[in-house]
Amino acid sequence: MSAPRAALLLAPGAGAGRDQPSLVAIEDAVAPAGVAVERMDFPYRLAGRRSPDRPPVLLAAVVDAAGRLAGRAGLPPVRVALGGRSMGGRICSMAAADGLACLALVLVAYPLHPPGRPEKRRDGHFGDLAVPCLFVSGTKDAFATPAELEAATATIPTPVTHLWLDGADHSLRRRDPAVAAAVAHWLLPLALSST
Repeated sequence: MSAPRAALLLAPGAGAGRDQPSLVAIEDAVAPAGVAVERMDFPYRLAGRRSPDRPPVLLAAVVDAAGRLAGRAGLPPVRVALGGRSMGGRICSMAAADGLACLALVLVAYPLHPPGRPEKRRDGHFGDLAVPCLFVSGTKDAFATPAELEAATATIPTPVTHLWLDGADHSLRRRDPAVAAAVAHWLLPLALSST
């Protein structure tokens, strides 16, 4: 098999691990096209704990995993896309805003705020993002209504694409094929373009 032209790091939501079904579905959709995929676990999950680590630990885990993936795939960091579900995607976006070089962000069920607490926003870093971003969310997600998320992402200075799954909640239950197809449709042209 020829060397990959790009890679994708996928991080899970807070209550799940690297085998979260939507992450597996995304890998199955993009890997055959020549994208090297790594589905990561966060340290708390590897240690058998249920409560997520503090953000600095989560961020360091993403930075380390992205570096290892780039090295394993033989790619520069700017050819590695970052993302994942819920908390995993949020941490990847924070790492990118902090300066971690990457190709793009793939953010599935982005948790803009805790359910019922729209004042506790998790978008303060959006203005520092410097890569194209894909947001795949359900229209009934208690963590962000379409209007809330679209208003928040308007502060991102790079191209933003939203894909809304009608009637889906934060779990995106039974929507893994649609999520994976959306990610592949958006990411593969970026990932397979010339370096």
